[in-house]
Amino acid sequence: MKQLVIALSMAALPSIFAPVRAQEQTSPDGKVSLSFSLTKEGTPSYKVSYNNKPVIKESTLGFLLKKSEPLTKQFKVIDAQKTTFKETWKPVWGEESQILNHYNELLVALEQTSTHRKMNLRFRVYNEGVGFRYEFPQQKELTYFVIEEELSQFAMAGDHTAWWIPGDYDTQEYDYTQSKLSQIRSLMSQAVIKNVCQTPFSPTGVQTALMMKTQDGLYINLHEAALVNYACMHLDLDDKNLVFQSHLTPDAKGDKGHLYTPCHTPWRTIMVSDDARNILASRLILNLNEPCALSDTSWIKPVKYIGVWWEMISGKSSWAYTNDLPTVDLDKVDYTKTRPNGTHAANNQKVRRYIDFAAQHGFDQVLVEGWNIGWEDWFDNSKDYVFDFMTPYPDFDLKGLNEYAHSKGVKLMMHHETSASLRNYERHMEKAYQLMNDYGYNSVKSGYVGCIIPRGEYHYGQWAVNHYLYAIKEAAKHKIMVNAHEAVRPTGLCRTYPNLIGNESARGTEYEALETVKPFHTTILPFTRLQGGPMDYTPGIVETNLVNTNPENHHTLSSTLAKQLGLYVTMYSPLQMAADLPENYEKFLDAFEFIKKVPVDWQKSVYLEAEPGQYITIARKDKHSNNWYVGNTSNENGHTSVLSLDFLDKGKEYEATIYADAPDANYQGNAQAYTIKKQKVNAKTKLTLKAARGGGYAIEIVEKK
Repeated sequence: MKQLVIALSMAALPSIFAPVRAQEQTSPDGKVSLSFSLTKEGTPSYKVSYNNKPVIKESTLGFLLKKSEPLTKQFKVIDAQKTTFKETWKPVWGEESQILNHYNELLVALEQTSTHRKMNLRFRVYNEGVGFRYEFPQQKELTYFVIEEELSQFAMAGDHTAWWIPGDYDTQEYDYTQSKLSQIRSLMSQAVIKNVCQTPFSPTGVQTALMMKTQDGLYINLHEAALVNYACMHLDLDDKNLVFQSHLTPDAKGDKGHLYTPCHTPWRTIMVSDDARNILASRLILNLNEPCALSDTSWIKPVKYIGVWWEMISGKSSWAYTNDLPTVDLDKVDYTKTRPNGTHAANNQKVRRYIDFAAQHGFDQVLVEGWNIGWEDWFDNSKDYVFDFMTPYPDFDLKGLNEYAHSKGVKLMMHHETSASLRNYERHMEKAYQLMNDYGYNSVKSGYVGCIIPRGEYHYGQWAVNHYLYAIKEAAKHKIMVNAHEAVRPTGLCRTYPNLIGNESARGTEYEALETVKPFHTTILPFTRLQGGPMDYTPGIVETNLVNTNPENHHTLSSTLAKQLGLYVTMYSPLQMAADLPENYEKFLDAFEFIKKVPVDWQKSVYLEAEPGQYITIARKDKHSNNWYVGNTSNENGHTSVLSLDFLDKGKEYEATIYADAPDANYQGNAQAYTIKKQKVNAKTKLTLKAARGGGYAIEIVEKK
């Protein structure tokens, strides 16, 4: 690991809050420029430019505090320091085996002259953008305080095209809307579609990561990094002036955060480039997080799994064991006196079938949902004691199935649905994790469906944010990996806690079985949701017409079969599910070969093509071999790629297996039409491939010995 730090402390600046000479900092390559200054009222402000083009116009910073003078005006600069930092670090898992962390920093120390309260602003300028955060040193003038609102502005330099979802305190599970910033207000009502628990807050509020493109070809992304002990940030647009302002998620009392010094906020991030591929390649979010906090990470392993899940999502089977119980008291219920409903998926016979399929085809784990008692009345009832995470249904032999799985070289993956009753999960967490240790489980999929208990709290408030991290830390003590669904959107914490191996926090494949999903959805998620960390998107649905899985489900995927293969490369995750049913894969075993072979941990990633809302093509090199894998996802118009394979080692020969849309394929009516062909390739080869409407492709490139 190489590390370089250079510090320069500037002389104390004038002690008045008249306009102060701007402090400048640039990126290592000189393209990104950050300027900090105080307005004539003593209000902190900043600007960002890229190659001398404005990215963020003058934008002010500060806080409203509850029952206290605002931290907005009458500041003076008491010190300013510039530093340079460069290191290369190795992630436990990731899109590459080494990550460069190189930035120039500006730290500005401020004092409010009217109160003598101190607040620092730390800016880090990378080649791909800027991160900044507020820091509050320990001081007698500011001890415990309550945030009424954070007032961070992001003033846009034009009416950019944006890919956005509605601002909401409880869910990110929305389809994306593409529009001009000025059109957000008029489109909001149709963008807010029904969800299990949702709390939209503004006709112009949107969520991060927000992706934008300027008229002159700059790509801009706004997000946050290292969200710890703080409320999740949304963006509220002043659409007359095209200025975003931070909007924190409140708690049950309406407060936005309870803090005490010394403390700091999460980083506010601004990525910018004239090439969309650089946004996908950026590791700015990860780099702004703290290094790994775990001394031993040898037990953290990327996972490819299957599971008894899709048949419940498709409506073929159920989570619940019986239909006899309209309400359930876990302390009194006796399931031996109820009639099995005949549709319960988590039963011994079916789970053994999945274990056999996993062992036959080389999958690491089998996820079993609906194994534990209580599913009869779990959903949307605001029930506190909903699950104990310990007691299996009568038809699920916890000990026997684990022994059977281990005899086949397979592990079972635990499922903990909390029904958003956070305090109930915390009261059972230690025993639930210990049960996993006792039976050899090393990973858990947790869920937070419904409105939060304690009632009045939100999924993205400070209280819930702290709960999610608590669950991750406690899991680490038991050497358990966590895949959290419906939790707060990721902000790069997987660097610090790499046992956070996956999240949902967006509209995943399950919605394909429930309603119509826009075909361009997967061309946007890598620019938005995946900026903060991997997503358990659950791709790999090869039976694209759901009526063939469940005769009562008449939905079809907004994707071709070939695109479902490509998603294993474009939707990065160290946790990948082959989400379809074994019997469906057995109909398409030749295409299933790609799902079996594609790795989940990478040595290197090359972003070949990218345009948000249109197409993404990525090549990745396996961490443990010289083989490469290429994936493409395209929108409803399709896309023709001309790919240069110059990322391959020169002088070596390879064999490429290309899984592509057939000439007559399209997602509406002929989604399962695909071709598979093999050809010799090398670093000089160029491939022309066509993704159908709603289509994509996948390529395996194996070095020939």
